Order: sequence, then C-alpha cells, then structure tokens
Amino acid sequence: MIMTSADVGKRTKTLEEIARAYDSPPWWYDVRGFFILTFAYRSTLTYQLRFFSRNLGDQHLEVAVGSGSLLDIILRWASFFGIRRPRRIAGIDYALPMLAGAVRRFFGDKSVELHHGDVAAMPFDDEEFDTANIANAIHCFPCVDDGLHEIFRVLKPGGTLAVNALLYASGPQPLRAIAQRINDWGTRKGILTTPFDREDILRRVRAAGFEIASEEISGNTSNFVARKPQL
Repeated sequence: MIMTSADVGKRTKTLEEIARAYDSPPWWYDVRGFFILTFAYRSTLTYQLRFFSRNLGDQHLEVAVGSGSLLDIILRWASFFGIRRPRRIAGIDYALPMLAGAVRRFFGDKSVELHHGDVAAMPFDDEEFDTANIANAIHCFPCVDDGLHEIFRVLKPGGTLAVNALLYASGPQPLRAIAQRINDWGTRKGILTTPFDREDILRRVRAAGFEIASEEISGNTSNFVARKPQL
C-alpha cells in the first residue's frame, strides 16, 4: 500500500496497533535497529551521535525514546566531547515493552523521567522544554501532523527540534532495492507508517509553526533542526 501525503496527515494506525508492532524484547529492537539504520537509512551511528548530541538543552524531551539505548549512547558521546548534559530529560513512548527497557537502563538516574503516552497528547505543560529530539521515529508516528503540533506546543519560544526523517529509498542499485525491501517489511510489520518525500516532511514541519534552521541529507534520511520562533 502506498501512502499519500494526505494519509500521513491523519491517524493511519491505532495506538494499539503501534504498541503491538513494538511488542519485542528491547535487545531485539536494538539489533534490528542497527540493520535498519545501515541498510534502509543508509546512515551510521556516528552520524546520529554527532547530529542529536548537538541538540541537548537544559530541559530536554526525547520523543519515542524506545529502549533508551540510543539516548544513553548520545549522552555518553556528549559527555566525552564536553557537551553539557541536560539538567532534566523527559522521555516518552507508547510501546510498553520498549519503555520497560528504558526504565531498566536509566534506573536510579534522577535526571531522567520516563512517560508512557502518545506524542499527539503529551502530559506536559506549554513551553516546558528547550529542546526535543525525534531519533529514528517520526516516520513511525500514526499521525505526523498531530505529533509535530504537540511538540511545538511543549517547546519554549526559541526551542529546537532535531529530526532524522526516513525518505523514500534512493541511490544506486542494489542499495536502493535493499532499502525498499526493508521498508516494505517494516510497513507490513507495523513499525513503519511511511517514508517521506523530502519537501513534504519539511512542509509539514513548517505547517506546525516551526522554522527550518538547518538540513542535511545523509543516505535515505533528511536530518533537520527546526526552531520554534521567538515571541
């Protein structure tokens, strides 16, 4: 099934379907994620660490935190390079098996709080966070537009959102065919709603109220930082 631009602007899956799709042990999620990153995203872990570690404000929101493994590595990477750790990190995810992994990983870390909830209806106040990251997840949202509007709500004026959005498979063969097969499997499995056309995802981000501060293409991903305008 090919998704249209209109489809990704409305809820295309129920939250229960999303939860079932991610009902896997956290270790398998991490192993699976490595192969998806390498062959579908055609990116690298090092690239992600550099990209997301630059967007860690004092009050930070990690959307779709999953098992917490990537967030943990990002924080370690940031510490190694002298990047200040956020004073408060709030992670949110709807898949309880993944969230359970994050709870174990960050047990005893008083700077990290973890929430079970929908990105389109988060339990946070308006203008609560300085930064937000969506790592390897916006293309899994059941409703992208609602999620973006909700993140805009909880960010402070001047706050920034870093995203790597999966694009439709491109590049030379056989890499393009491998990426397409992985995307098709992810769609059937339920862990992928749809890849994006580059212009379409940027348009959606702007429609939510953000300004695009920077963007770079890496493999099959658009890596961008969006800013909530100052009042």
